[in-house]
Amino acid sequence: MELHESHHGKVLVIAPQGRLDSTTAPVFEKQLMERLATCSHLVLDFSALDFLSSAGLRLLLMAAKQIGKDEGRLILCQVSQPIREVLEISGFLGLLEVVDTRAQALEAMPS
Repeated sequence: MELHESHHGKVLVIAPQGRLDSTTAPVFEKQLMERLATCSHLVLDFSALDFLSSAGLRLLLMAAKQIGKDEGRLILCQVSQPIREVLEISGFLGLLEVVDTRAQALEAMPS
C-alpha cells in the first residue's frame, strides 16, 4: 500500500493506494496516528483504494474517534461502489461523512 499526502491549509488529505487489509493496516495505522497527533482535519481520498477489510474498518473507526476527541473532522471522498457497499453493510455510512469528490470534502472543512 502506498500513501499519497497533501496539505490544504489546516486539512491533511491522505490517499491510500491498493488494499487496506490485515497486512497493510498496521503500517497505515502507525502513519495515520502520527499525522493525527498534529492534524485534526482529515480527508481520506479512496479513489485508488481497491479493497477494504474489517481491519481497515477498525482503523477508520479509531481515526474517527481520535479526530472527534480533538473536535476535528474526518471526511471520506471518491469512494468506489465496492468500498461504499462494505461501508454500508458494516453500518459505517451512518458513522462517517462521505462525499463524492475531493473538492467537496475540502470545501466542507473549516478554513
